[in-house]
Formats: sequence, C-alpha cells, structure tokens
Amino acid sequence: MTTAFYSHPDCRGHDMGRGHPECRERLDAIDDYLLATGLDVALERHEAPLVDLADVAHAHSSGYVNELRDALANLPADGSRLAIDPDTAANAGTWAAVQRAAGAAVAATDAVIDGRASNAFCSVRPPGHHATRNATMGFCFFNNVAIAARHALDVRGLKRVAIVDFDVHHGNGTEDIIAGDERVLMVSIFQYKLYPFSGGVPMGDNMVNVAVPAYTKGAEVRQIIEDCWMARLDEFAPEMIFISAGFDAHREDELGQLGLVEADYEWITMRIKAVADAHAQGRIVSCLEGGYNLGALARSVAAHLRVLAGV
Repeated sequence: MTTAFYSHPDCRGHDMGRGHPECRERLDAIDDYLLATGLDVALERHEAPLVDLADVAHAHSSGYVNELRDALANLPADGSRLAIDPDTAANAGTWAAVQRAAGAAVAATDAVIDGRASNAFCSVRPPGHHATRNATMGFCFFNNVAIAARHALDVRGLKRVAIVDFDVHHGNGTEDIIAGDERVLMVSIFQYKLYPFSGGVPMGDNMVNVAVPAYTKGAEVRQIIEDCWMARLDEFAPEMIFISAGFDAHREDELGQLGLVEADYEWITMRIKAVADAHAQGRIVSCLEGGYNLGALARSVAAHLRVLAGV
C-alpha cells in the first residue's frame, strides 16, 4: 500500500488578498518540490471530494454550518471579499475550497480505514485547527482534522483516536470541539503567548498542551515531546492518529519564533508513526495547517512525507 495524497484545484481558488500569508502559492510550492525531488512518484494522488455537510455536523453546530454556507456560497466573482475577522476573508472561491479541504480529510480517513492506503496527507487549504465549533477564525473555516476524527468515531466506529498538533499556534478550535471527549486524546506543542493566546490551561483531561517559549530549538522540542507526549499516547493506544501538520514552527517562518528545521519534522513524524505502528495498524491521516515560508514549507512537507511513505 502507499501514502495517499489528497488535494484539489479548488483549494487554490480561495484568496484572502494580495500579500496574505495563507495563499495559493503554498500548495504550488509543495507540488513543485515534490516533482523536483521525485518524491511525487511515491505518492498516490487523489482529488478531494466535496465534504458531506452531515460529516461537518459531527464537529460544528448546524447553525454555524448553515450560516457559513449562506455567507459564502453566493459571493460575487468580481474579486470582492467578505471580511470574517481581521485575519480571515472569503472570496467567490472560498466555499468550494472549504468543502474540498474537509472532504479531503474525510476521504483520506475512509481510504486508510478501508485499507486502500497505509496513511494519507491532505495538501489542502484553508487550514482548520483554529475553527471552533461555532466560529471562523485565524484563516480557518471548517476544522478539517476534527471533522475527520469525529467521522472515524461516529461514522466508522473506531473507539479511540489521537490528534497530534505541531503547528506553532495553539489549535484552539480543535480543543474547543473535542475537549472532554474521552474517545479522543489531543497532544500539541505550540509557542507560548502567540496567537490565539490560548492553551495554557487545557479545557479537558484529554488534552496535553505544551506551550514552549519563543526561540526554542529542535533538540529541546524533541525532548519535550518524549517527556510529555509519548507515554500518554502509548497509554491511550489510539486506533488511528490524525495530525494537524503545521510547519510554521520552522526557523525560517516569520509567523512564529521557534527554531525547528526539516530534520525535526522528520523526527516528530517518526515518533508519531511509531505509535501508529504499535497501536493503530499504522493508520495516520495528516492535514496541512500552517507554514508560510514557501521554501521551508515545501522542504518540511517533503521530510514529513518521506517518513509516511517510507522512502
């Protein structure tokens, strides 16, 4: 079996304006690097379907889903944008991109559970981990990983899943959705006192939140992960692992001030994969979150994928 790679051209249609860091060029950079390095041949490419809104309802309130659909579905194709919050805007292509991003996560989940892929990576945008049950924020509309995790539990019948979030920003939306759900263990590491300025006090006992100070480098992050994540993950013994794969903790990324490099993302992925191999039949679905320096993003995604694909 192979590593499935889910994406869709619609994900490039979402545009929040000139100079916005969460841009379509992020996906271009990843694709170009995979092609240039030959890693593309190790992946099985799939077009992301549109998400079934019934799956979205496992993570978001029906009122929020309906409100977002009504706001985004009929935006004019004249280049105008709807401001959602100071950091997040929508254009005529946003609704399709939002549906494809969440659809990729659900389709990847089904493919891995059904044994059609060993694991999967979703190269999609917009990202998702700041989207709460009832609100858009921080570049995020639907919480792709939370939707996929709840699909695995509520639709596919798994008993326990883990969510691993190594984005430089705290995944407050994911925490809002799954805090207190004993079927889910979420472990995360993020920069202290960085947007969205949350995570210091976990919302539930099923959360392992590790805030680290600015300028923390890879060796320290690795030790923190060993000390704070690994025993909890092994004790929980998840049947599947979902990754909020943000690469903005890279030392070249200007949206954060942590000091990770590609080798650190490779190591983190290896540790996650070891847990998946031990407890979850190797089942991993990883979804792109942050990462805004295009070169660092592309190289880091490639390091992540090499481990997932075993090449």
